Amino acid sequence: MAKITFLGAGSTVFVKNVLGDVMLTESLQGFELALFDIDMERLKDSENLLNSMKQSLGSTCVVKAYSNRKEALRGAKYVINAIQVGGYDPCTITDFELPKKYGLRQTIADTLGIGGIFRNLRTIPVMLDFARDMQEVCPDAWFLNYTNPMAVLTNVMNTVGGIKTVGLCHSVQKCIPELFGALGLSEEGLETKIAGINHMAWLLEVKRDGKDLYPEIRRLAAEKQKESHHDMVRFELMLRFGYYVTESSEHNAEYHPYFIKRNYPELIERFNIPLDEYPRRCIAQIEGWKEQRERLFASESIEHTRSLEYASYILEAMETNRPYKIGGNVMNTGLITNLPQEACVEVPCLVDASGITPTYVGALPPQLAALNRTNINTQLLTIEAAVTGKKEHIYHAALLDPHTAAELSIDDIVAMCDDLIEAHGEWLPRFQ
Repeated sequence: MAKITFLGAGSTVFVKNVLGDVMLTESLQGFELALFDIDMERLKDSENLLNSMKQSLGSTCVVKAYSNRKEALRGAKYVINAIQVGGYDPCTITDFELPKKYGLRQTIADTLGIGGIFRNLRTIPVMLDFARDMQEVCPDAWFLNYTNPMAVLTNVMNTVGGIKTVGLCHSVQKCIPELFGALGLSEEGLETKIAGINHMAWLLEVKRDGKDLYPEIRRLAAEKQKESHHDMVRFELMLRFGYYVTESSEHNAEYHPYFIKRNYPELIERFNIPLDEYPRRCIAQIEGWKEQRERLFASESIEHTRSLEYASYILEAMETNRPYKIGGNVMNTGLITNLPQEACVEVPCLVDASGITPTYVGALPPQLAALNRTNINTQLLTIEAAVTGKKEHIYHAALLDPHTAAELSIDDIVAMCDDLIEAHGEWLPRFQ
């Protein structure tokens, strides 16, 4: 029996979406859905929920929960990853509260910045444990990574772990609906091209019937910037650099040195920047889970409609050899010519029975490549730190981060890193 393994299966709602999609996909019937998580209670919830869905949806998939990770992976054809190492308490709290003592504020801290660096450092060892298990028990499996920080973790699994890995993110799928929805434009008949790096990929082309829509988009965006709205950072970046970026304004506010600045506190209100947004979301999610759990399990029949998540469509394309196009995170094998080959990039990819084939993009507009490189610098130095165990590379990664470097002195950045290493304690054993 072919097997799909889900690591981090305690994320019950996400499991419902992704594996519910699998249950609705004809070519994936009869697969074993192997669930693994270190939280046994949440794992049991996911197992029970999927078994209820299986009955409701009439699926022939077999649901099985595992307490042993290697056994969950054994013989898997596909592995889906959605873990979070350290959780909200204590690690996300540490990532936000300690930098505040140095005057460094963040919004999401799950991708870049000081929070993203330390999220990577505690996650990479776990991911490489996955890779070692997979090399032993399912070396040919495809690894579909949903875990952030996307670019670094996907890079590490490919280059250090030696596992066929693609990184999957919602931001490419949401880019056009968010932009066109905000401007009141129709999405019908669009021809688009998106490429860059995860959370900072660019809408390079947007046409309808061969006509470039960017002049009208920029005109409407300039008008919209005259009033407060939820996407002001992205609109400002587009008006200054020429192109719309895939990920949200709250994310991009901390990827650049222009928006969160102690010496310009008025920018927070001007660009409607939600500082400490991710901790608020975590608290709301934790508080809402009990009610959500009761609601999910109160129903005897759990319905599901196939979502827009890429996973089931990728697996379907590989099983049926019917091509499917995604925005995927892959290694830069000459795909974007003015970004480093060592980087993980986000480009259009074709999926079929032969696997995932990235498409050639060429050179990005120079200003966009330059912005991407500021983030890639920190990504690559974070990987160096994790792989070599050399603490100085943690400092290098932080010193090269655009937002951190714009706010703090060299001495403060190094001291903050030392404090974060100490505060993380057993989450970063290699650096103690």
